[in-house]
Amino acid sequence: MSSVSVTSGPTAAARKPIWQGLGFQIILAMVLGVAVGFLFPSVAVQLKILGDIFLRLIKTAVAPLVFLCVAVGIVSAGDFKRIGKVGLVAMLYFEIVSTLALAFGLLAGNLLGVGHGMAPETGAVHAAKPPMPAGGDAHTTLGFILNVFPDNFVGAFARGELLQVLVVAIIFGAALLRMKSEKREPVERGLNRISDVLFEFIHIIMMLAPIGTFGAVAYAVGSSGTAVLLSLIQLVLSFYAAVVLFIVLVLGTVCALFRVNLFQFLRFIREEIYIVLGTASSESVLPRLLEKLPIYGVSKQTAGLVLPTGYAFNLDGTSIYMSMGVIFLANAYGVPLDIGQQLGILGIMLLTSKGAATVSGGSFVVFAATVTATGILPVEGLAILFGVYRFMSIAVATTNVIGNSIATVVTAKICGEFDAEQSRRAYAQMRDGKGELPTL
Repeated sequence: MSSVSVTSGPTAAARKPIWQGLGFQIILAMVLGVAVGFLFPSVAVQLKILGDIFLRLIKTAVAPLVFLCVAVGIVSAGDFKRIGKVGLVAMLYFEIVSTLALAFGLLAGNLLGVGHGMAPETGAVHAAKPPMPAGGDAHTTLGFILNVFPDNFVGAFARGELLQVLVVAIIFGAALLRMKSEKREPVERGLNRISDVLFEFIHIIMMLAPIGTFGAVAYAVGSSGTAVLLSLIQLVLSFYAAVVLFIVLVLGTVCALFRVNLFQFLRFIREEIYIVLGTASSESVLPRLLEKLPIYGVSKQTAGLVLPTGYAFNLDGTSIYMSMGVIFLANAYGVPLDIGQQLGILGIMLLTSKGAATVSGGSFVVFAATVTATGILPVEGLAILFGVYRFMSIAVATTNVIGNSIATVVTAKICGEFDAEQSRRAYAQMRDGKGELPTL
């Protein structure tokens, strides 16, 4: 796959003006989107197509890029023992941190009392009906396991089923690894060249990120207005406070244990964070992170295997959203939940949260499936939450991206797949360039 060198010295002198930076352009697009959304809501609603076009273009490259990164990463690793170690460590990390995120959301929801004092006037809320999962057993244990395995090679890519693409990539990479070197090398070189082309494809699409961000933000503000936001302001603000605390306290503690400076790392991936804040989609930055984390010191093999897997199994923001949403519905509709019931729902969410990346509609769909599965929470309350989901999904996606990026770095450090000297050079580049990073 393409490599990006980190240089210092001349780069600082040749630094682009701030208005030419992608981060500045995205922030400006967000501000303009908010302004247009409030001032011209009828026009803003029509601008949704700009965000949709950008996300569609990004998604065209996600599945094939994940396939290539995982397959080539397995072949580059050279042996199954190395792959197995990285995979095992990553899955253990995912389960531990995802459970902590769910528990953190339940604790935050209870302490902040989200939903208390809110009369359930669902008839007065004219929100669109929330999307529901296709198929009644999509989120049962057996249904989830079955959905991991594709019924044909091309179908997994056509449907954008990330878990299925991962399965195909792992098997394909393992098959390549079993071949003799003289037969394997031409295929491996070809896959690397295709990866190079896909990364360039992504670079071209990223030029459209400010336009997509403008359209997405304008639509969100113009379509929802302020009425729904004001009625649910406690939940929205509480959720944002919870995810910030989770990043600083929980992920910050994880970073401290493995000698990673959280705030320097967030600065390193700040442009990706800006993009997610504008698009509310974690998929929009997956290709960039696959290319950028090796600059930080993570081996390409580990980044290519762990990061895409984390998009399916390590969704910290989704976990916090689901658990706080459960407490909100319980409080808003007067449904008492004791500790035992909350722990039972936490167990259900440990399963359903793993399906967020495999279901069209994202976090809200799996949350709807969780509420239905409990049998005790009011399903009609989903219409209220759906009214502000767009605003909450910004924090959901951003937390997912930050959590998965940190998970990849930590896994690399545990497995000896981290280059500390490369990391120091990356920080030197940021310092010498006064905050600027290499152009991807």
